Amino acid sequence: MIDLRARAWAAAASVCDPEIPVLTVADLGVLREVRVDGESVEVVITPTYSGCPAMNMIALDIETALAEAGIAGRVTTTLAPPWTTDWITAEGRAKLLEYGIAPPPPASSRRALFGETMVSCPRCASADTERIAEFGSTACKSLWRCIACREPFDLFKCH
Repeated sequence: MIDLRARAWAAAASVCDPEIPVLTVADLGVLREVRVDGESVEVVITPTYSGCPAMNMIALDIETALAEAGIAGRVTTTLAPPWTTDWITAEGRAKLLEYGIAPPPPASSRRALFGETMVSCPRCASADTERIAEFGSTACKSLWRCIACREPFDLFKCH
């Protein structure tokens, strides 16, 4: 059973987010649990926010990854506990930054304390940035601009 669980976790964890393809569902913290019952596997995922359009594709991609690994399985979605950007792994945050998306600040940031968001540019690391729009290329990101290098960039929103 442990081997089947480990194989199923590895297969599910290899699935990339369709909106941010440099991140896996494990990097995002969307992959919550793998349950094994005999030869059947259930993979539990949590959406980044209610109504996230990528979740159906993620579930299908996980089912495909399981099938390709020779594992009979299904995907279940749970809303509790609700996903938070604090679940993004350190590796996931580094991948976001390398991809040009500013990772979200931790929940204990100045935003949580004072309603202020301090965002560093993922290109030049300057903290002299400004928000251009509440929504970026997807609903989970906002559009920002660096004053120092004048480049626009997305910020993964804090949840």
